[in-house]
Amino acid sequence: MAVESTFDLVSEFNYQELINAVDQTRKEVLARYDLKDSKTVLELSNKELIITTDGELHLTSVRDILETKALRRGLALKIFSYGKMEETGGLRVRQVITLNQGINAELAKQIQKLVRDKFPKVQVRIQGEALRVGSKSKDTLQEVIVFIREHEAEFPVPIQFINYR
Repeated sequence: MAVESTFDLVSEFNYQELINAVDQTRKEVLARYDLKDSKTVLELSNKELIITTDGELHLTSVRDILETKALRRGLALKIFSYGKMEETGGLRVRQVITLNQGINAELAKQIQKLVRDKFPKVQVRIQGEALRVGSKSKDTLQEVIVFIREHEAEFPVPIQFINYR
């Protein structure tokens, strides 16, 4: 009897690389002539990043720098979910950027349905914030991976494949 082969479908990012990208952004903001006196503050927590600066133009520049640094460190831009720009006192603006990690239940069901419609013999099980995809054929699993990569633009979070067995 054939043993079932599996892989896990997750949405993760390397938090240390994000810390490094934010630190590099802070350094560049302090060094750039147009941003040097903007009193820009970047506050990073486990779930969000808050940017406070002196206006919408500076905010846009800081976001561009952050995205560039994140891409250079191998982070997908889909991990950033930009909130609305808020005006704070003293002509300053603030933006909360939520960090997307994990596959929520709604997206997991969408992916599960998408895979099952195309590959009826494949088992897709939701396990918390991840999906386990299993099949008796490793070739079928390879086809599923290719299929998901082709549809990756439809998903609001970056997708990775781990624990292929």
